[in-house]
Amino acid sequence: MSYTELPGAQVPIRMWADPSTVEDVAMQQLRNVATLPWIKGLAVMPDVHYGKGATVGSVIAMHGAVCPAAVGVDIGCGMSAVKTSLTAADLPDDLSRLRSRIEQAIPVGRGMHDDPVDPGALHGYPTAGWADFWSRFDGVADAVHFRQDRATKQMGSLGSGNHFIECCLDEDGSVWLMLHSGSRNIGKELADFHIGRARSLPHNQGLVDRDLAVFIADTPQMAAYRNDLFWAQEYAKHNRAVMMALFQDVVRKEFRRARPVFDPVISCHHNYVSEERYEGMDLLVTRKGAIRAGSGEYGIIPGSMGTESYIVRGLGNEKSFNSASHGAGRRMSRNAAKKRFSTKDLEQQTAGVECRKDSGVVDEIPGAYKPIGKVIEQQQDLVQVVAKLKQVVCVKG
Repeated sequence: MSYTELPGAQVPIRMWADPSTVEDVAMQQLRNVATLPWIKGLAVMPDVHYGKGATVGSVIAMHGAVCPAAVGVDIGCGMSAVKTSLTAADLPDDLSRLRSRIEQAIPVGRGMHDDPVDPGALHGYPTAGWADFWSRFDGVADAVHFRQDRATKQMGSLGSGNHFIECCLDEDGSVWLMLHSGSRNIGKELADFHIGRARSLPHNQGLVDRDLAVFIADTPQMAAYRNDLFWAQEYAKHNRAVMMALFQDVVRKEFRRARPVFDPVISCHHNYVSEERYEGMDLLVTRKGAIRAGSGEYGIIPGSMGTESYIVRGLGNEKSFNSASHGAGRRMSRNAAKKRFSTKDLEQQTAGVECRKDSGVVDEIPGAYKPIGKVIEQQQDLVQVVAKLKQVVCVKG
């Protein structure tokens, strides 16, 4: 057994992290989660750290209930990666042009496309279901309907914070494309709306932490949340797929002579809810900062903008509800990182990577994150490493 089991009010807290290294505020969040009457299990990943509303790196299994704050405000946030036929020898010494072309093709930060992306114009993009997806926007919360134009134009855009687009090399010298993003502003607004709604419900008034307000089964509020949640998760999946198609088009044009070929795309959510069955019970499993790692399932566990990332295959460990970490995990807050590190530190820690090295991304410096190698070591019973990647280009919002 590679996890530590701590007592909890309703269920034990299974930790794939050393409890002594977890901040007190994060441990208190986990203890609070374990008091929920609907909870059937709680697993904690090695990248665990304090999060707004609920702990990042937590997997919460509940029967007949779901906590919207435990999903997070970036519903459906996750990763996509694809191996290419290119090798390190195909890359130019100066990668600034490639980075510039990526930034021109894919809006970053709060940016959006001037016009909605036409998936039919993207090389090989599967357009089946696209019209049906957008037709269902009419069925999401009225409170966000005024954002439809923005939502259509942000489809296929990166965002900011820890979101990124990278060109990487594996240990054999093969080139990989990788990106990290979610449901953009529309997902955040849907999350904020439902978190506020849950807090107002009578059955949540006695909870130890108002952030843990839940929706319960067979209520109109739960039905509305599930509808909007699954739509936003689908938006996030489409968003990553459109970006990856745009990224591949950039690579095709930049390396026309090499005629790059792309393997099937690996994609995984790490802020989401899934309907799964364990020990004879149908449960709603919330992963906030965790990926599904069922037996044989591929996943992506990134480090930071100056460290390695991993392509993994799940081992199907039901003690973790078939889950694994979503990344390295922060070891200090954004504000703490800005106070501690300088742009010179950023330059040193991202040496050899074509990326931003200005004060606007100091909070994303590798030193603000836990060592990804250690995080991988702590979950050897959850995943098997398939490939180890190191970025040579990193685009940040």
